[in-house]
Amino acid sequence: MATARWLTEDEQQTWRAFVRMTHTVMGSLDRQLQRDAGLPHGYYVLLVKLSEAPDRSIRMTELAETLSWSQSRMSHAVDRLVKDGHVVRMPCPTDRRGSFAILTDAGFDTLQRAAPGHVDEVRRTMFDNLTPTEQRQLRRIAERIAGAAER
Repeated sequence: MATARWLTEDEQQTWRAFVRMTHTVMGSLDRQLQRDAGLPHGYYVLLVKLSEAPDRSIRMTELAETLSWSQSRMSHAVDRLVKDGHVVRMPCPTDRRGSFAILTDAGFDTLQRAAPGHVDEVRRTMFDNLTPTEQRQLRRIAERIAGAAER
């Protein structure tokens, strides 16, 4: 059994600050989107991905991979968004088991209405608190950490 490489006191404080930051920022974004658009943050991100795709359409498996979601979570989210009229699900013409999620006009309208409040909350919680240099530093740090986690 390998010996654990325990965190130093300074590393422990950095880790706890990071965890607190991610939980509080994501919680704030989720509350704002629930209040203003009736959407959890994850569903908002899903709608954004669809809005950026050609023809506002993405194969469900690709969408799940892009969001790092399980197939079950993706299916549940799309079912809810279909029920709300934001998305339609279409069978894949080349794979009987596959399907596409397609953003509807109503879903795009919901996204457009939600976006200004979301951007305001992102600015309030993040960018208004950082200098441009700190923003670039945070981006580099976040990209490095995400890259390590994806390996």
